[in-house]
Amino acid sequence: MPQLLAIESSPRGDYSISRKLTATFIADWKAQHPGGTVVLRDLMKTTLPFVDLPWILGAYTPAEQHSPEMKQALEISNELIAELMAADAIVLGTSMYNFSIPAVLKAYIDHIVRVGVTFTPSYEGLVKGKKATIILASGGLYTPGAPAEGYNVAISYLKQVLGFIGITDVNVVLAGGTAAIDMGKATLPEVLDQFEPAVSQAAKA
Repeated sequence: MPQLLAIESSPRGDYSISRKLTATFIADWKAQHPGGTVVLRDLMKTTLPFVDLPWILGAYTPAEQHSPEMKQALEISNELIAELMAADAIVLGTSMYNFSIPAVLKAYIDHIVRVGVTFTPSYEGLVKGKKATIILASGGLYTPGAPAEGYNVAISYLKQVLGFIGITDVNVVLAGGTAAIDMGKATLPEVLDQFEPAVSQAAKA
């Protein structure tokens, strides 16, 4: 049966646009894949240490030569990579912070981009045959043609790093203008209504 890996990174909980849109994606994906399984990886509930020296040494040392410290440093990396490899499809819900991604999502990426495991020493991606959808919620508008389009480095980075490890079939849903909720110019349901059709279409693709 197909498996969907849903990655959440927003700290806003019930107030999060990206989380609500990701939930829509999951529901529509499950309707399209009866019997399929969903693995939820909530990065706000995952202890993600930053990459340190034992991690780096372990990544470049054969497993049979790992010290206990190296093994411990790579435990979460092994777990996250196993989830990624087992998935047929991935949906990544995230907010934009200062034109890029939240620190917790960067920490996740640093754990899954690993030489000899998700890419070869000659830079060939090893995570192949998977579809990914990125749902990016942002306070401002960064859609094609918008004045601030070029400030959106979050999507270019995410597509680049996914492609680097072999995931090249990537769909993007830009949920921009969410600051209207905080400013009292729109309600949460009104903003969600704008983007749910695109999310549903992505889930059915």
